Order: sequence, then structure tokens, then C-alpha cells
Amino acid sequence: MRRLTFCVVDDAVFMRTLLKKMIEEVEGYKVVGEGSNGYDAIDLAKIYKPDVMTLDITMPDLDGIKAIEDVLKVSPQTKIIMVSAMGQQSMVIEAIKLGAKDFVVKPFEKDRVLQAIKNVTGN
Repeated sequence: MRRLTFCVVDDAVFMRTLLKKMIEEVEGYKVVGEGSNGYDAIDLAKIYKPDVMTLDITMPDLDGIKAIEDVLKVSPQTKIIMVSAMGQQSMVIEAIKLGAKDFVVKPFEKDRVLQAIKNVTGN
């Protein structure tokens, strides 16, 4: 089985570390890049063309919502999972309309993160 590649984009180092740990505990999942804003997300998509990208909604410089279209332009096969805080439902809906495939709400449970990955990859 081919390894699934991931990029994790969140302005909080703690959240990136937590997500990376959750993802890499699964056999065959590898985080290949990390970033802290939407511009990083676009660059990571260009470089790695990851299977899955977790993308925080609220970040400095360029937020996750604004980055979705450009990420998908440079890496159309990347499945985007939005990471949102409670109370951001309208932004999550907008993200899904723009091409995100699923979302997880902070503080997240490992089971929910892994379910979202399964939902978008079929693995």
C-alpha cells in the first residue's frame, strides 16, 4: 500500500505538533510538511502535492478559507480537512463550498481526526 502524505497548516505550533503526532501514529501516514499560514499552505501544496492537508481557518497573513482555492489550483488532488474553533460553522460551510472535503473542531479527538482522514481518502 502506498503511503499517504500530509501537510499540517496551523499558526499554533502546539496544534501542528498534536495533529502531526495523531497522524503519524497510523501506519502508512507521513507528515511531509508543516506551515503556519495560508501562504505556507500554498507553497507546501506546490512542493509536496500532499494527499491530505489540514488547514486551520483562522491564521495570520492569509487565512485557511482564502488559501483553499490556490492550494487546489496547484495541487488539485489534495484533500483538504479544515480545522476550526467552536462557533465557526458559517466559515466551515464556506470552506466546503470552496473545495474542502471535511472538517474537525478544536479541541479535537484523535478518533474524529482519523475519521475525517478516512472520509476524504477512503482509507
